[in-house]
Amino acid sequence: MTGFDLIVAGAGPAGIAAACRAAETGAKVLVLDNNPAAGGQIWRNDIPALWAQRLSNVEVRGGCSVIDDSILAHGVPIVLATGARELFLPFPGWTLPGVTGVGGLQALVKSGFEVRGKRVVLAGTGPLLLAVASLLRKRGASVTCIAEQAPRSALLRFATGLWRYPLKIAQGIELGGSLLGVPYFTDCWVEEAYGRDRVERVRLSGFEQDCDLLAIGYGLVPNTELATLLGCTLQDGFVTVDAMQKTWREGVWAAGELTGIGGVERSLVEGEIAGLAAIGELTEARKLFSRRAAWHRFASHLTGAFALRPELRALPRPDTIVCRCEDIRYNDLTRWTSAREAKLQTRCGMGLCQGRICGAANHFLFGWQDTSVRPPASAAPVSDLMES
Repeated sequence: MTGFDLIVAGAGPAGIAAACRAAETGAKVLVLDNNPAAGGQIWRNDIPALWAQRLSNVEVRGGCSVIDDSILAHGVPIVLATGARELFLPFPGWTLPGVTGVGGLQALVKSGFEVRGKRVVLAGTGPLLLAVASLLRKRGASVTCIAEQAPRSALLRFATGLWRYPLKIAQGIELGGSLLGVPYFTDCWVEEAYGRDRVERVRLSGFEQDCDLLAIGYGLVPNTELATLLGCTLQDGFVTVDAMQKTWREGVWAAGELTGIGGVERSLVEGEIAGLAAIGELTEARKLFSRRAAWHRFASHLTGAFALRPELRALPRPDTIVCRCEDIRYNDLTRWTSAREAKLQTRCGMGLCQGRICGAANHFLFGWQDTSVRPPASAAPVSDLMES
């Protein structure tokens, strides 16, 4: 890692913005990402032309990730832009083949998964439902309905507040036009999925719907494992940063969904500030503060409108699987009072995903917070561990 002025962990929008702004000052920047190519989950195989051109001045290494704090031994500042993953909430039938995350289905389609002619139900919360529904229709899928768990009153308040964000209004109009004729239900969520070998039908609050695919999305959970290993401070599940996006660990900055969920625009401006600040361009970074403040306000607006309703905690039955890796059911967890107890007694969170799915679900269901993170931060070949 020597020979670089800045290392960026993560090649999504925040990481790309950090790398580009730093490189444009003459800094030599290295970006590491565990995906084969840059773009992250949002820009997978589809980086906007402007950013793709600017990224040409940056060295990007795909299929490569930071797994522990040894990265700091090189003395090179690092920007963490590790993004987020989907929040999955268990319900009867959620483990059936054909039930995916909304973002997961989006990534599959962008990677070539064929959905033409398939009947798809999208359910959960947030604007991503609309964006993915639009993509599916463009690829020939039949979007049979969109089920939004937020109440209509909250969505109306959200919509009336968008006058401050013309870009979002334009995006909303474009999405709305692409989804004409698709039923959109509010105060509606999935209660159960049915099928023999794969999902065939879904029961939503108030009605049932046949489908070939069911995509669920209840928001995002930041990928804080690496930040925790590096000794960064977390508050309410997010990495704490100062005005320059600097964490409380010396030499480490953070940007994007690590510091708060709020959309691509927020991630981009935070990435720009972090990239500039990490190489000492503080005056240039300050010029972006007002733009960041505007997108922080939008993020708060978004969070309030699409807050998860308490009824979703009542969806699992006693025999509903919560920890998919270890086949731990809801009834196995109700007797324990913490993530640590549940892990010791049932192995919940000790499987292949290391609690990345059930950990966030248990936080929502029971209020448990599991902060135990051990290296490696992500799956890695034994050969890499031997070299580290």
